Amino acid sequence: MFLTISTTGTPERPATDLGFLLHKHPDNAQKFSTSYGTAHVLYPEATAERCTAALLLEVDPVALVRRGKGKGRGGAPDAALAQYVNDRPYAASSLLAVAIGAVFSSAMKGQCAARPELPERSRPLRVEVPAVPARGGAGLVRDLFEPLGWTVTAEAVPLDDRFPEWGDSRYVRLELEAEGLTLAEALRHLYVLLPVLDDSKHYWVSSDEVDKLLRAGEGWLPGHPQQKLIADRYLSRRWSLTRQAMERLELARLAEADDIAVEQIDNAVDEDTDTEEKPVPLAVLRRDAILAVLHAAGASRVLDLGCGQGQLVQAMLKDIRFTEIVGVDVSVRALTIASRRLKLDRMGERQAERVRLLQGSLAYTDRRLKGYDAAVLSEVIEHLDLPRLPALEYAVFGSARPTTVLVTTPNVEYNVRWESLPAGHSRHGDHRFEWTREEFRAWAATVAGRHGYEVEFTPVGLDDPEVGPPTQMAVFTLAAGTPGTKDTARTARTTGSTSTTGTDGTANTKEEQAA
Repeated sequence: MFLTISTTGTPERPATDLGFLLHKHPDNAQKFSTSYGTAHVLYPEATAERCTAALLLEVDPVALVRRGKGKGRGGAPDAALAQYVNDRPYAASSLLAVAIGAVFSSAMKGQCAARPELPERSRPLRVEVPAVPARGGAGLVRDLFEPLGWTVTAEAVPLDDRFPEWGDSRYVRLELEAEGLTLAEALRHLYVLLPVLDDSKHYWVSSDEVDKLLRAGEGWLPGHPQQKLIADRYLSRRWSLTRQAMERLELARLAEADDIAVEQIDNAVDEDTDTEEKPVPLAVLRRDAILAVLHAAGASRVLDLGCGQGQLVQAMLKDIRFTEIVGVDVSVRALTIASRRLKLDRMGERQAERVRLLQGSLAYTDRRLKGYDAAVLSEVIEHLDLPRLPALEYAVFGSARPTTVLVTTPNVEYNVRWESLPAGHSRHGDHRFEWTREEFRAWAATVAGRHGYEVEFTPVGLDDPEVGPPTQMAVFTLAAGTPGTKDTARTARTTGSTSTTGTDGTANTKEEQAA
């Protein structure tokens, strides 16, 4: 990756002042370590009339792959597809932007201790970048840089000079020239707009990227005609971060228009008073949704399959409509914790008659589970290896055959909305898979058709118009007249022992469901 910055001067204002501004002496070739390789700064020419500083970034592709593991979704797509063979070492991208921020940090801030008067001076500048990935072509390059005062030359790079009929690649050779900009402004433009043109970042984008964008965009981004596109691409199309950035940019624009500080406009909240309503946790939304479906189904005798530490069992115990509640889990440790949570040893006799905790694996049929109104598998199936799902399917739908079955599982499409979840990672380390809405619906429809159930789908949590809800729920209802429904035969209630003590199980109860 290569970038040059050139300026011209006079004997009174020599071009070599560029060395003071960049804090890099023209007589020295220097190198700096970065997370993904080595950055070199050198001066191909340094006279009073003309001075050119070059930034050469040698990317270590092995380090790039190792540090970027798990960042395929929302990260650098080329690295995810091609691993060690891609354009990252050669085409200017977020890697070069990070190097600019690291190597020229003082220059970007407009700081020069030796010559404090220099950063405020505009000067003739010329920037050349031999290869820039431009998703949007030369037209987008001009739309981004020309409103900032640059004269833009963006020449498309052909796919192969020997085969012109193949057309142009997505890369351009970029030349920028300006007369009325400071070096700090120029560097901040490049820092933001190079990743925007590439429309990809090599690292996970989190909320602190909004602060980086606004710092580098101060003075020029609030009024840029492509402000929305810049924010959207720079923040890797994370809509929540983009919205936050746009709101803060609007405040900056209003403050500039009124010539007042942003804090004077954004003063509606008393810092000493917490008036913000905290969002309801997804686990609570999921339990509420499950209880609502159970109520609508008229279920009174309910199985919580894969009950874990008993949170759902505890919620059902508070509702007198549930006359019998059975929690099942393979983990003795989890059942012990559930017993403590429910205070089974101190529970009144009438209340204790309503609840049982059973140890059992959902991969095997169990006669104790037959004859119930409803069964719940909340965040269970994704903890099983896919080859074991048919066993669970038969044990629940083919053998136990409750009238209603509720299955919830994460919607992997929504993962891009989790700001704290690294791209490409599952929500839990033990998840064997996470399904899209289409995959979950296909599985549920197949199960329903095979075992005589009808199935409907319900979103849990905010139903995002683009990626759907965070949790998806399937509600299976045994078709009328099918063996196992209430209006045919009902299996007699079976007994089972409550497990309250035992040896230590694994740390993850859902993982044991796959055992």
